[in-house]
Amino acid sequence: MARVFTVSDSITIAVPADAAYAAVSRPADMGRWSPENLGTTDESPAEPAGLGTTFVGRNKRGAFRWTTRCTVTAAEPGKRFTFRVHAIGLKRPFLRGPIATWEYRFEPAGDGTRVTETWTDDRRGWPTFVANAFDRVATSGKTFAHFQRRNIETTLHNLKRALEAEHDSAPFEH
Repeated sequence: MARVFTVSDSITIAVPADAAYAAVSRPADMGRWSPENLGTTDESPAEPAGLGTTFVGRNKRGAFRWTTRCTVTAAEPGKRFTFRVHAIGLKRPFLRGPIATWEYRFEPAGDGTRVTETWTDDRRGWPTFVANAFDRVATSGKTFAHFQRRNIETTLHNLKRALEAEHDSAPFEH
């Protein structure tokens, strides 16, 4: 079976692109939507991350916990937010190397915004059999592409639910 390096999904959210971007560009808040991410460490910035911002993400899968060092590689308000994961570790991310890239695109869609989340496996130097063996251990029997497809779907649905609830409860502006 050919190795899949990129998976993506989209959802339309009934909020303006700038509002969706503002939410996603705050890595500290990602734990509100992601089934695996817990936000960032205390020393990471809490505000929207700009181009070149580095942050440390906190993650979980079952009882297992780890951290990742990430750098924002695209920050175009209302259009695109991308970060690269380039170090991993338990308490602190000390193992360096290309791991993954996460990208969020925002496009007008009727009265809302189409948000597309894409995961790219940056472990291009790993032989396929090694990556697949590692992935099956780390994800309880799946490849990362298959596993991330489910995570992306869950994240997008949670993001939609949260942002639309916040938007609906916001005071009416004239």
